[in-house]
Amino acid sequence: MLDALEDKELNFRFDEKRVFGRRMNMTLNRLKNIFDKERHEIIEQERYYGSMLDHVQTGVVVIDSKGGVNYCNATSLSILGMATFGHIRQLRTISEDLYKAFSNVSESEDTKASWYNERGQITISLTASQARIGGKSVKIAAFNDISSQIDENEQESWSKLIRVLTHEIMNTVTPIASLSDTLSGYLSAKAEGTLTDDESAPDIAAGLDTISHSARGLIKFVDTYRNLTRIAKPMKKAFFVRHLIEHVLQLTSQQTASNGVRCTYKEKTEDILLYADENQISQIMINLIKNACQAEASDISIEAEIDNGEYVIINVSNNGKPISKESQAEIFVPFYTTKQDGTGIGLSLSRQIMRLHNGSIRLVSSNPERTVFSLIFK
Repeated sequence: MLDALEDKELNFRFDEKRVFGRRMNMTLNRLKNIFDKERHEIIEQERYYGSMLDHVQTGVVVIDSKGGVNYCNATSLSILGMATFGHIRQLRTISEDLYKAFSNVSESEDTKASWYNERGQITISLTASQARIGGKSVKIAAFNDISSQIDENEQESWSKLIRVLTHEIMNTVTPIASLSDTLSGYLSAKAEGTLTDDESAPDIAAGLDTISHSARGLIKFVDTYRNLTRIAKPMKKAFFVRHLIEHVLQLTSQQTASNGVRCTYKEKTEDILLYADENQISQIMINLIKNACQAEASDISIEAEIDNGEYVIINVSNNGKPISKESQAEIFVPFYTTKQDGTGIGLSLSRQIMRLHNGSIRLVSSNPERTVFSLIFK
């Protein structure tokens, strides 16, 4: 019996009809039935959990230390477009980047990977966690297809951008077209001799000056857009955050002093080291301070820390006029501005710079008490 159990073999039964040892055989058969029942319950549980995992919208793959796939649910096979998945090397036939993503994914950060198939471009967001199963260390990878979400975000971004571009261009082109028609009509009438002496002539010089001014404004607008799409690749180096803030406060001291603004810096974690392009990050900080001054703030507070995920967080807050709820969803859209003389590229440029640094900038909150922006460096 013990030999059979060690080999996971339960297809045996002891003779209960014999006279000698009958009670012992009945006991052994009872023990075998208990083992058999437990095994069937475990199998049912495995089927239950497997069926449950097959019906979730997240792909789940269990990978051992050698890259072998111990388990994968139906969703993972569907997203990857595979019939079977036995080793992550198989992903190389789909995409080398996909293989590297599964090989290098860790608990510290999310990983994204994209590839093309007959359905178009597929993009997944991949995370992993370490576990021990059966005494062996494995990596449990979970991923989701975010292609549709990205498409929707891109469509929304394009809609916002086109709306702003149309507004800016129409505001510039409309007076140019109107003045051009007026001046052209006057010159045509004068050439044909249909003008009367009582009709006053338009100020041609003023009209041409307005057209020229509007055209220069449109050219400047297009150049600004061109600069927004041609941000230089970050020249990264290691530096202390406090040195960066000290430099920024020195550069903005004249503006803050003339507006009666008090700027303070607090470091919640000592000696925070950042690996980034110092000039580009300075540009973001200067823009946030400038915006706070224009919002009539009297106090600007900058705080830096390293959070539990080892991310460097820089929070910039001010007590100026809050950003309206309508504008909060638009402030990072290129050329969107609530200021009469604003260009609308400061925050969108800042977001572009942060993306090049594999980080992000977001508006945490804006209310009558404080407006808080957060820079997150991964």
